[in-house]
Amino acid sequence: MSELNITYRAVQAIKPGELQLVSKPLVEPETGYVRVRVEACGVCHSDAATVQGVLPIQWPRVPGHEVIGRIDAVGAGVAGWSVGDRVGVGFLAGNCGYCARCRAGDLVNYQNQEFTGVHRDGGYAEVLITKASSLVSVPADLNSVQAAPLLCAGLTTFSALRNAKIDAGERVAILGVGGLGHLAVQYARYMGYEVIAIGRGIDKEALARKLGAHHYIDSSAGGVGESLQKLGGVSLLLATASAGKTVSESIKGLGPRGKLIAIGVSPDPIEVSSADLIFGGRTVEGALTGDSATADATLRFSSLTGVAAMIETMPLEKAPEAYARMMSNQARFRIVLTMSA
Repeated sequence: MSELNITYRAVQAIKPGELQLVSKPLVEPETGYVRVRVEACGVCHSDAATVQGVLPIQWPRVPGHEVIGRIDAVGAGVAGWSVGDRVGVGFLAGNCGYCARCRAGDLVNYQNQEFTGVHRDGGYAEVLITKASSLVSVPADLNSVQAAPLLCAGLTTFSALRNAKIDAGERVAILGVGGLGHLAVQYARYMGYEVIAIGRGIDKEALARKLGAHHYIDSSAGGVGESLQKLGGVSLLLATASAGKTVSESIKGLGPRGKLIAIGVSPDPIEVSSADLIFGGRTVEGALTGDSATADATLRFSSLTGVAAMIETMPLEKAPEAYARMMSNQARFRIVLTMSA
């Protein structure tokens, strides 16, 4: 897109479930913000919170929070970033900086956070304006398409595994070999765990093992908890799939002091007996995402190890089709929108 252009293309949600390609006026970034020329943006299931109007937003709104691009304008008061820097922007689009908890990226205290694609327009566009505090530098050896899904799918799984504080060599089970799970298996393997992948159907075993899983369990056969116990039980069960019933069954596979971390949102409840928790000191918790510092660690770890998402690309103008494909579980495994000149 020429610098002489005064508009840019964007795909925005104009009412629940409806996306529309539009032209928007190019504006300058305000104090503390930068303007980014988007090169790639992942299509994430969390975008549904915007597109379907699940979260309170102001229509119209441009979705997208797995954004890679280059800074082309810097607002007043921004230090450490320059025009031309290649940067990434994730779901947490910077905080208000009012209190120490917010500045530290406390995700429980998220009311003072700006969410990309929710409170401000996101990355289904050729241009994005975002707080400088949201930015992360992108390693040179990761191209923009490769890096985009790592800013949410990668960040969420990497952060959950790292914060679980499980020692290398212990057994970790990944429930789901999909958009999140196929990255979680790779991260877990490179973090030094004995990795057990749990997927629906025997046809996913070959892929799971190729990604780094030492063992594979077909959840459709039932008895997931029993199968995990036959392997010795697991220290961590990372539930990436939206399958409440299977998660409930899998909890029985936790070893003493084992923990379940849920990162896949499901309408179905996760049921667990008090006996399963109390006898063995097991725990159940959830994890959302991570701040820009954790995103930086995710990108650097991915660059060092070669962890990569399985990606298909589509041009910006086909964002409605890409979103529909993702929502119908047809994507294998992440879709990334690319911007044409």
